[in-house]
Amino acid sequence: MSTLGISVVICVYTEDRWEDILAAVASVRAQTHPALETLVVVDHNPTLLDRLGKEYKENGEVRVLPNAGPRGLSAGRNTGIAASRGEVIAFLDDDAVAERDWLRRFADPYSDPRVLAVGGRAVPVWSSGRRPDWFPEEFDWVVGCSYRGLPHGRVRVRNILGGNASFRRTAFDVVGGFATGIGRDGDKRPMGGEETDLCIRLSRARPDAILLMDDRAVIHHKVPEAREHFGYFRTRTYAEGLSKALVARSVGTEKGLESERHYAGRVLPAGVVRGLRDQLLARPGGARRAGAIVAGVLTAAGGYVVGSLRARRAGTTFEVVRIGAVREGEREDAA
Repeated sequence: MSTLGISVVICVYTEDRWEDILAAVASVRAQTHPALETLVVVDHNPTLLDRLGKEYKENGEVRVLPNAGPRGLSAGRNTGIAASRGEVIAFLDDDAVAERDWLRRFADPYSDPRVLAVGGRAVPVWSSGRRPDWFPEEFDWVVGCSYRGLPHGRVRVRNILGGNASFRRTAFDVVGGFATGIGRDGDKRPMGGEETDLCIRLSRARPDAILLMDDRAVIHHKVPEAREHFGYFRTRTYAEGLSKALVARSVGTEKGLESERHYAGRVLPAGVVRGLRDQLLARPGGARRAGAIVAGVLTAAGGYVVGSLRARRAGTTFEVVRIGAVREGEREDAA
Protein backbone atom coordinates (compact mmCIF):
# COMPACT_ATOMS: atom_id res chain seq x y z
CA MET A 1 0.00 0.00 0.00
CA SER A 2 1.20 3.50 -0.81
CA THR A 3 2.47 5.49 2.16
CA LEU A 4 1.71 8.80 0.46
CA GLY A 5 0.46 11.29 3.05
CA ILE A 6 -2.79 12.90 1.96
CA SER A 7 -4.44 15.76 3.85
CA VAL A 8 -8.17 16.17 3.16
CA VAL A 9 -9.71 19.65 3.26
CA ILE A 10 -13.48 20.10 3.67
CA CYS A 11 -14.72 23.70 3.49
CA VAL A 12 -17.98 24.40 5.33
CA TYR A 13 -20.11 27.48 5.90
CA THR A 14 -23.59 26.71 7.27
CA GLU A 15 -25.15 24.71 10.09
CA ASP A 16 -27.93 23.75 7.67
CA ARG A 17 -25.53 21.08 6.41
CA TRP A 18 -24.60 19.72 9.84
CA GLU A 19 -25.48 16.09 9.12
CA ASP A 20 -23.88 16.32 5.68
CA ILE A 21 -20.63 17.63 7.19
CA LEU A 22 -20.49 14.79 9.70
CA ALA A 23 -21.14 12.27 6.91
CA ALA A 24 -18.39 13.79 4.75
CA VAL A 25 -15.85 13.58 7.59
CA ALA A 26 -16.92 10.03 8.44
CA SER A 27 -16.40 8.94 4.82
CA VAL A 28 -12.83 10.27 4.93
CA ARG A 29 -12.13 8.40 8.16
CA ALA A 30 -13.33 5.15 6.55
CA GLN A 31 -10.83 5.22 3.65
CA THR A 32 -8.80 2.15 2.68
CA HIS A 33 -5.86 4.55 2.19
CA PRO A 34 -6.05 6.41 5.50
CA ALA A 35 -5.92 10.19 5.36
CA LEU A 36 -3.00 11.79 7.17
CA GLU A 37 -5.48 14.31 8.58
CA THR A 38 -8.83 15.92 7.87
CA LEU A 39 -9.08 19.72 8.03
CA VAL A 40 -12.55 21.24 8.33
CA VAL A 41 -12.31 24.93 7.39
CA VAL A 42 -15.23 27.09 8.56
CA ASP A 43 -16.06 30.14 6.46
CA HIS A 44 -16.72 33.06 8.82
CA ASN A 45 -19.38 31.34 10.92
CA PRO A 46 -18.34 31.48 14.60
CA THR A 47 -21.31 29.42 15.77
CA LEU A 48 -20.52 26.58 13.39
CA LEU A 49 -16.81 26.86 14.21
CA ASP A 50 -17.53 26.44 17.91
CA ARG A 51 -19.96 23.57 17.37
CA LEU A 52 -17.58 21.63 15.13
CA GLY A 53 -14.69 22.33 17.48
CA LYS A 54 -16.63 20.64 20.28
CA GLU A 55 -17.71 17.77 18.02
CA TYR A 56 -14.12 16.85 17.12
CA LYS A 57 -12.36 18.04 20.26
CA GLU A 58 -11.27 14.55 21.23
CA ASN A 59 -10.43 13.44 17.70
CA GLY A 60 -6.79 13.84 16.78
CA GLU A 61 -7.43 13.00 13.12
CA VAL A 62 -9.75 15.97 12.53
CA ARG A 63 -8.78 19.62 12.90
CA VAL A 64 -11.32 22.44 12.79
CA LEU A 65 -10.08 25.91 11.87
CA PRO A 66 -11.48 29.24 10.68
CA ASN A 67 -11.02 30.62 7.19
CA ALA A 68 -8.02 32.96 7.54
CA GLY A 69 -8.86 34.94 4.40
CA PRO A 70 -11.85 36.77 2.93
CA ARG A 71 -15.20 35.04 2.80
CA GLY A 72 -15.46 32.41 0.09
CA LEU A 73 -14.46 28.95 -1.05
CA SER A 74 -11.11 29.93 -2.58
CA ALA A 75 -9.84 31.51 0.64
CA GLY A 76 -11.16 28.57 2.67
CA ARG A 77 -9.25 26.12 0.52
CA ASN A 78 -6.12 28.25 0.75
CA THR A 79 -6.41 28.22 4.53
CA GLY A 80 -6.63 24.43 4.49
CA ILE A 81 -3.62 24.11 2.18
CA ALA A 82 -1.50 26.37 4.39
CA ALA A 83 -2.42 24.44 7.54
CA SER A 84 -2.03 20.95 6.06
CA ARG A 85 0.94 18.60 6.39
CA GLY A 86 0.37 16.15 3.55
CA GLU A 87 2.41 15.70 0.41
CA VAL A 88 -0.93 15.74 -1.40
CA ILE A 89 -3.99 17.83 -0.51
CA ALA A 90 -7.43 16.50 -1.45
CA PHE A 91 -10.67 18.46 -1.44
CA LEU A 92 -14.12 17.08 -0.69
CA ASP A 93 -17.38 19.04 -0.80
CA ASP A 94 -19.21 19.39 2.52
CA ASP A 95 -22.37 17.79 1.11
CA ALA A 96 -20.68 14.73 -0.40
CA VAL A 97 -19.43 11.36 0.80
CA ALA A 98 -16.46 9.52 -0.66
CA GLU A 99 -16.35 5.84 -1.54
CA ARG A 100 -13.91 3.80 0.55
CA ASP A 101 -11.14 3.62 -2.07
CA TRP A 102 -11.37 7.32 -3.02
CA LEU A 103 -7.96 8.28 -1.59
CA ARG A 104 -6.34 5.10 -2.87
CA ARG A 105 -7.40 6.00 -6.41
CA PHE A 106 -5.94 9.47 -5.89
CA ALA A 107 -2.68 8.16 -4.41
CA ASP A 108 -1.70 5.67 -7.12
CA PRO A 109 -0.92 8.13 -9.99
CA TYR A 110 1.33 10.29 -7.80
CA SER A 111 4.07 7.65 -8.14
CA ASP A 112 4.84 9.59 -11.34
CA PRO A 113 6.51 12.86 -10.24
CA ARG A 114 5.06 14.67 -13.25
CA VAL A 115 1.52 14.19 -11.93
CA LEU A 116 0.50 17.35 -10.08
CA ALA A 117 -3.26 16.89 -9.86
CA VAL A 118 -5.80 14.06 -9.86
CA GLY A 119 -9.56 14.50 -9.91
CA GLY A 120 -12.44 12.07 -9.69
CA ARG A 121 -16.10 11.48 -10.52
CA ALA A 122 -19.02 13.01 -8.62
CA VAL A 123 -22.32 11.11 -8.78
CA PRO A 124 -25.53 13.03 -8.02
CA VAL A 125 -27.77 11.88 -5.18
CA TRP A 126 -31.15 13.45 -5.93
CA SER A 127 -33.19 14.44 -2.88
CA SER A 128 -36.38 13.39 -4.68
CA GLY A 129 -34.92 9.92 -5.16
CA ARG A 130 -34.46 10.12 -8.93
CA ARG A 131 -33.24 12.47 -11.63
CA PRO A 132 -35.91 14.91 -12.86
CA ASP A 133 -36.85 13.69 -16.34
CA TRP A 134 -36.16 17.13 -17.86
CA PHE A 135 -32.62 17.40 -16.43
CA PRO A 136 -29.97 16.57 -19.07
CA GLU A 137 -26.93 14.58 -17.97
CA GLU A 138 -24.81 16.96 -20.05
CA PHE A 139 -25.55 19.63 -17.41
CA ASP A 140 -24.85 17.67 -14.24
CA TRP A 141 -22.09 20.21 -13.52
CA VAL A 142 -24.98 22.52 -12.57
CA VAL A 143 -25.39 20.45 -9.40
CA GLY A 144 -21.65 19.97 -8.82
CA CYS A 145 -21.36 16.56 -10.47
CA SER A 146 -19.60 14.89 -13.36
CA TYR A 147 -21.46 15.28 -16.63
CA ARG A 148 -21.96 13.40 -19.88
CA GLY A 149 -19.12 14.26 -22.22
CA LEU A 150 -16.26 13.85 -19.77
CA PRO A 151 -13.70 11.20 -20.76
CA HIS A 152 -13.80 7.77 -19.12
CA GLY A 153 -11.05 5.94 -17.25
CA ARG A 154 -7.83 7.64 -16.13
CA VAL A 155 -7.06 10.35 -18.67
CA ARG A 156 -5.22 13.66 -18.99
CA VAL A 157 -7.43 16.74 -18.74
CA ARG A 158 -7.15 20.53 -18.83
CA ASN A 159 -8.67 20.88 -15.38
CA ILE A 160 -10.22 18.76 -12.66
CA LEU A 161 -13.48 19.38 -10.78
CA GLY A 162 -13.04 21.24 -7.50
CA GLY A 163 -15.39 19.26 -5.27
CA ASN A 164 -13.52 16.00 -5.87
CA ALA A 165 -9.91 16.95 -6.41
CA SER A 166 -6.35 16.48 -5.23
CA PHE A 167 -3.11 18.36 -5.86
CA ARG A 168 0.52 17.69 -5.07
CA ARG A 169 1.71 20.26 -2.54
CA THR A 170 4.46 21.47 -4.84
CA ALA A 171 1.76 22.64 -7.29
CA PHE A 172 0.85 25.40 -4.88
CA ASP A 173 4.51 26.30 -4.42
CA VAL A 174 4.66 26.87 -8.17
CA VAL A 175 1.52 28.97 -8.77
CA GLY A 176 0.16 29.95 -5.36
CA GLY A 177 -3.34 29.07 -4.24
CA PHE A 178 -6.85 29.48 -5.56
CA ALA A 179 -7.54 32.99 -6.85
CA THR A 180 -9.95 35.06 -4.80
CA GLY A 181 -12.42 36.95 -6.95
CA ILE A 182 -13.25 33.79 -8.90
CA GLY A 183 -15.74 31.24 -7.56
CA ARG A 184 -18.11 31.32 -4.60
CA ASP A 185 -17.52 34.10 -2.13
CA GLY A 186 -20.55 34.11 0.14
CA ASP A 187 -22.73 35.84 -2.44
CA LYS A 188 -26.04 34.17 -3.23
CA ARG A 189 -25.08 33.71 -6.88
CA PRO A 190 -23.61 30.19 -7.41
CA MET A 191 -20.32 31.06 -9.11
CA GLY A 192 -17.51 28.64 -9.97
CA GLY A 193 -14.36 28.27 -12.05
CA GLU A 194 -11.65 28.73 -9.44
CA GLU A 195 -10.24 25.22 -9.99
CA THR A 196 -10.17 25.77 -13.77
CA ASP A 197 -8.15 28.96 -13.29
CA LEU A 198 -5.70 27.20 -10.96
CA CYS A 199 -5.20 24.23 -13.29
CA ILE A 200 -4.55 26.44 -16.32
CA ARG A 201 -2.05 28.55 -14.39
CA LEU A 202 -0.35 25.35 -13.26
CA SER A 203 -0.08 23.94 -16.79
CA ARG A 204 1.38 27.23 -18.01
CA ALA A 205 3.96 27.39 -15.26
CA ARG A 206 4.85 23.71 -15.62
CA PRO A 207 4.32 22.59 -19.24
CA ASP A 208 5.48 19.08 -18.29
CA ALA A 209 2.79 18.78 -15.61
CA ILE A 210 0.24 15.97 -15.88
CA LEU A 211 -3.30 16.59 -14.66
CA LEU A 212 -5.50 13.49 -14.53
CA MET A 213 -9.14 12.58 -14.14
CA ASP A 214 -9.81 9.08 -12.77
CA ASP A 215 -13.51 8.21 -12.80
CA ARG A 216 -12.91 5.40 -10.29
CA ALA A 217 -12.26 7.99 -7.55
CA VAL A 218 -15.93 8.42 -6.74
CA ILE A 219 -17.87 10.67 -4.43
CA HIS A 220 -21.65 10.85 -4.02
CA HIS A 221 -22.81 14.44 -4.06
CA LYS A 222 -26.13 15.42 -2.49
CA VAL A 223 -28.50 17.48 -4.65
CA PRO A 224 -30.99 19.36 -2.44
CA GLU A 225 -34.58 19.61 -3.57
CA ALA A 226 -34.23 23.32 -4.36
CA ARG A 227 -31.62 22.52 -7.01
CA GLU A 228 -33.84 20.08 -8.86
CA HIS A 229 -35.93 22.90 -10.35
CA PHE A 230 -35.44 24.82 -13.59
CA GLY A 231 -35.15 28.12 -11.71
CA TYR A 232 -31.88 26.98 -10.12
CA PHE A 233 -30.73 25.49 -13.44
CA ARG A 234 -31.16 28.87 -15.10
CA THR A 235 -29.46 30.75 -12.25
CA ARG A 236 -26.49 28.38 -12.16
CA THR A 237 -25.90 28.36 -15.93
CA TYR A 238 -25.98 32.16 -15.98
CA ALA A 239 -23.51 32.26 -13.07
CA GLU A 240 -21.26 29.81 -14.93
CA GLY A 241 -21.18 32.21 -17.86
CA LEU A 242 -20.13 35.00 -15.51
CA SER A 243 -17.48 32.71 -14.01
CA LYS A 244 -16.07 31.69 -17.40
CA ALA A 245 -15.72 35.36 -18.28
CA LEU A 246 -13.57 35.86 -15.18
CA VAL A 247 -11.49 32.77 -15.91
CA ALA A 248 -10.93 33.95 -19.50
CA ARG A 249 -9.86 37.36 -18.21
CA SER A 250 -7.44 35.74 -15.78
CA VAL A 251 -5.79 33.18 -18.08
CA GLY A 252 -6.83 34.28 -21.59
CA THR A 253 -9.68 33.24 -23.85
CA GLU A 254 -7.77 30.55 -25.74
CA LYS A 255 -7.06 28.36 -22.71
CA GLY A 256 -9.97 29.61 -20.64
CA LEU A 257 -12.52 28.32 -23.18
CA GLU A 258 -10.56 25.45 -24.74
CA SER A 259 -12.62 22.60 -23.25
CA GLU A 260 -15.84 24.57 -23.48
CA ARG A 261 -15.56 24.80 -27.29
CA HIS A 262 -15.54 21.02 -27.61
CA TYR A 263 -18.36 20.72 -25.09
CA ALA A 264 -20.56 23.28 -26.85
CA GLY A 265 -19.65 22.15 -30.36
CA ARG A 266 -19.99 18.39 -29.97
CA VAL A 267 -21.37 17.21 -26.62
CA LEU A 268 -24.37 19.53 -26.41
CA PRO A 269 -25.61 19.14 -30.00
CA ALA A 270 -25.48 15.36 -29.51
CA GLY A 271 -27.52 15.82 -26.33
CA VAL A 272 -30.19 17.79 -28.18
CA VAL A 273 -30.42 15.08 -30.85
CA ARG A 274 -30.65 12.41 -28.15
CA GLY A 275 -33.45 14.28 -26.40
CA LEU A 276 -35.44 14.68 -29.61
CA ARG A 277 -34.92 11.02 -30.45
CA ASP A 278 -36.18 10.05 -26.99
CA GLN A 279 -39.25 12.18 -27.60
CA LEU A 280 -39.95 10.32 -30.86
CA LEU A 281 -39.57 7.04 -28.97
CA ALA A 282 -42.07 8.29 -26.36
CA ARG A 283 -39.47 8.28 -23.57
CA PRO A 284 -40.34 10.67 -20.73
CA GLY A 285 -38.80 14.16 -20.82
CA GLY A 286 -37.00 13.91 -24.16
CA ALA A 287 -38.18 17.23 -25.58
CA ARG A 288 -37.75 18.94 -22.22
CA ARG A 289 -34.15 17.72 -21.97
CA ALA A 290 -33.41 19.04 -25.45
CA GLY A 291 -35.03 22.36 -24.54
CA ALA A 292 -33.09 22.57 -21.28
CA ILE A 293 -29.81 22.11 -23.17
CA VAL A 294 -30.67 24.95 -25.55
CA ALA A 295 -31.79 27.16 -22.67
CA GLY A 296 -28.64 26.36 -20.69
CA VAL A 297 -26.39 27.29 -23.60
CA LEU A 298 -28.18 30.58 -24.20
CA THR A 299 -28.22 31.51 -20.52
CA ALA A 300 -24.53 30.68 -20.04
CA ALA A 301 -23.64 32.63 -23.17
CA GLY A 302 -25.58 35.62 -21.86
CA GLY A 303 -23.73 35.40 -18.55
CA TYR A 304 -20.41 35.25 -20.37
CA VAL A 305 -21.16 38.38 -22.40
CA VAL A 306 -22.35 40.31 -19.35
CA GLY A 307 -19.41 39.11 -17.26
CA SER A 308 -16.88 40.04 -19.94
CA LEU A 309 -18.29 43.56 -20.27
CA ARG A 310 -18.36 44.08 -16.51
CA ALA A 311 -14.81 42.83 -16.04
CA ARG A 312 -13.50 45.00 -18.86
CA ARG A 313 -15.24 48.14 -17.59
CA ALA A 314 -14.17 47.55 -14.01
CA GLY A 315 -10.61 46.57 -14.93
CA THR A 316 -11.07 43.44 -12.82
CA THR A 317 -7.95 41.80 -11.40
CA PHE A 318 -7.57 38.79 -9.12
CA GLU A 319 -5.58 37.99 -6.02
CA VAL A 320 -3.49 34.85 -5.93
CA VAL A 321 -2.47 33.86 -2.43
CA ARG A 322 1.12 32.86 -1.79
CA ILE A 323 0.36 29.85 0.37
CA GLY A 324 3.37 30.29 2.62
CA ALA A 325 2.13 33.76 3.48
CA VAL A 326 -1.51 32.95 4.32
CA ARG A 327 -0.96 33.25 8.03
CA GLU A 328 0.97 36.47 7.53
CA GLY A 329 -1.87 37.99 5.52
CA GLU A 330 0.36 38.78 2.54
CA ARG A 331 -0.96 38.79 -1.03
CA GLU A 332 0.39 39.23 -4.51
CA ASP A 333 -1.78 40.64 -7.30
CA ALA A 334 -2.45 38.75 -10.51
CA ALA A 335 -4.03 40.56 -13.42
